[in-house]
Parts: sequence; structure tokens; C-alpha cells
Amino acid sequence: MRRYFKNLNFSIGVVLSTVVLAMALVSLFWTPYGPNTMDAHHRMEAPSMVHPLGTDQYGRDLLSRVMVGALNSIIVGLITVAIGMGAGVILGLISVWGGRLTDEAIMRFSDLLFGFPAVLSAILITAVLGPSAVNAMLAIGIFYIPVFARLTRASALTVKGLDYIAAARAAGQAEVTIIRRHVLPNILSPLIIQATIQFAVAILAEASLSYLGLGAQPPHPSWGRMLNEAQTFMALTPWMAVFPGMAIAWTVLGFNLLGDGLRDILDPRLR
Repeated sequence: MRRYFKNLNFSIGVVLSTVVLAMALVSLFWTPYGPNTMDAHHRMEAPSMVHPLGTDQYGRDLLSRVMVGALNSIIVGLITVAIGMGAGVILGLISVWGGRLTDEAIMRFSDLLFGFPAVLSAILITAVLGPSAVNAMLAIGIFYIPVFARLTRASALTVKGLDYIAAARAAGQAEVTIIRRHVLPNILSPLIIQATIQFAVAILAEASLSYLGLGAQPPHPSWGRMLNEAQTFMALTPWMAVFPGMAIAWTVLGFNLLGDGLRDILDPRLR
């Protein structure tokens, strides 16, 4: 662990990410006020001892909403990365072991998915299924599939030609066993790094979709939705936009630095 924390990017990323994760976990059990509790007598109040981040146009406590929004962002990041990584790794391995035609078909399918960015995919999906956080996560997760599929394919092709794979095959091990015991453990590092970086991108994408009205729907707290609601009152209550925006920037920066730090630590060429 000392070697890990000697890396400045990793150390800062861990600190920033831990703050966000702690805030999300605490919001499961406690928030200063109910995130959707309205108080007409305290509408658009500036930050104070009573409301540390102020209140919005309905008198809702912004600190409580930012805390619950952190939980929403963490859930979105986990689910979207799980969708992209799960399907992408399977497709990448099938591409390597399935033969030339299978490889070509999967790579062209990846190219097709790359042609539909997350926002455009969300617009297409929500046009059919309606706007919701679930549909936004589905759209972002689908966009991540070719990212992990290509990374898995490139890493597995490198490992497939090594001597210990040939030795395992000569010893009579089945291809599935070779993949599970020898290939996956040796391509796990780049996948973890990519997942960490894509986690940050997923949070930013979800905030963008919520800002456009395609993500979490009112009254559920979402950082992007809070920015959308705050733009009307920027001249009167700038804190309504500042604090959700800072939360997004803090989280994305933290997980990006964490991913960069892991890349520097786990890549022997950079080390």
C-alpha cells in the first residue's frame, strides 16, 4: 500500500472518491432534512448554519439533496459499468476464440454502437420507453459495451500467444478453463483501470442526461436535474447551481485521478 500511496494521482483520487462514497453511504441512513421536504417559509435561502448549502425554490435543503444525489450517481456508475464491462468482456473473449468471421462480426457490431453516443442512445431509448433513470443507465451501459469489448480483445490477443497458454493447452485443459484460469486474471488490470475511468464518465453522462430531462425524474434528487432547475434562478440564487456543479466536478476529478493513478501503478512500463 505504501507503493500505491506514493503515487500523487492515486492518493488524491482516493481521498476525493472516499468523500463522495462516504456521503452516499451516510445518505442511506441520515440527511439533515428530507431531500423532498418543502418549506415555503425558507425558499431560496442563502447558505447558513440552519441550511449549510442553502435551499432551492421550494425550500428544500440543498445539502440533503446533494447527499442523495451522490448516492444516485454512485448507483448509476456501478450499474452502467457493470453492463458495459460484463457484456464487453464476454464479447471480447468470444471475438478472440470464435474465429475470424465471429471476430469480424463482433468488431463491426462494436463500430455500429460507437456510432450512437450515450446521449443519442438515451434519446432513442427514452423516445420508445419514456424518460427515466433506468433507461438512461441502459443507454450509457450499451455505449460502454464496445469500449470494453475492444480492450478485452486487444489484451486477450496478447495473452493468447504466450507460452503458458500453449502449455496449459498441451496439458489438456479445456479452452473455457484456460480463459478462466489463465487469460482473465492476466487481463484484469487494464479492465479495472478502464472501469474506474468509465465510472467517472458515466457520472458525467448521467448528469448531462438528467439536465436534459432524460435521466432521473422529479422529485428524485439528481445533480444534473438540480442544475437544470437552478438555471432559472442563477441571478438570484447562484448557490443552487454552484454546489451541484461542484459535486459533479469533485466526483469526476476524483475517479479520473484514481484511474490515472492505478494505470501508473499497475503498468510495469510506466513504473
